[in-house]
Amino acid sequence: MNIAIFGGSFDPPHFGHDEVVKSALKNLNIDKLIIIPTFLNPFKSEFGAPPNLRLQWCRALWENLSPKIIVSDYETSQNRAVASIDSVSYFKNKFNASRIYLIIGADQLNSLHKWHRYDELKALVSFVVACRDDIKIDENLQKLDINVKISSSKIKSELNFKQVPSAILSSVQSFYKDKNAK
Repeated sequence: MNIAIFGGSFDPPHFGHDEVVKSALKNLNIDKLIIIPTFLNPFKSEFGAPPNLRLQWCRALWENLSPKIIVSDYETSQNRAVASIDSVSYFKNKFNASRIYLIIGADQLNSLHKWHRYDELKALVSFVVACRDDIKIDENLQKLDINVKISSSKIKSELNFKQVPSAILSSVQSFYKDKNAK
């Protein structure tokens, strides 16, 4: 079985994430696409929206998009930051996966070597890079050519929600506006 794993904070999910999901379904030879919201990004000290709310948003957006999609609570249910190698190992065993694609944003390329047990991780997966912000990507890496210029951080800091899909828009607006009012 071929699987692709697309993890992230999804804080909040936006059209860029949606394009990655749709492009992965269209362009990767996969049986399952596993979308995994983090409990907490291992490189961050806090999250904006709570893990279960981000999981709920991801499920609302993608769970019914394709029978190939699984929106997993694997990381959110751990109640701690989970390294990618742990999630990859879990899903490799769960699905007896023969091939694993790990989808990352181009903005992660410079810090990839800092990921927990990186050498072990790169031996297990084929990295697929979602183009972003015109970042140059090595020719040897597989790409998803979406090249969006959207960031969850910018959406939160500017309280500008035009890049948030309508299926979750009111919930996202309500949460971040209430949070910023405090």
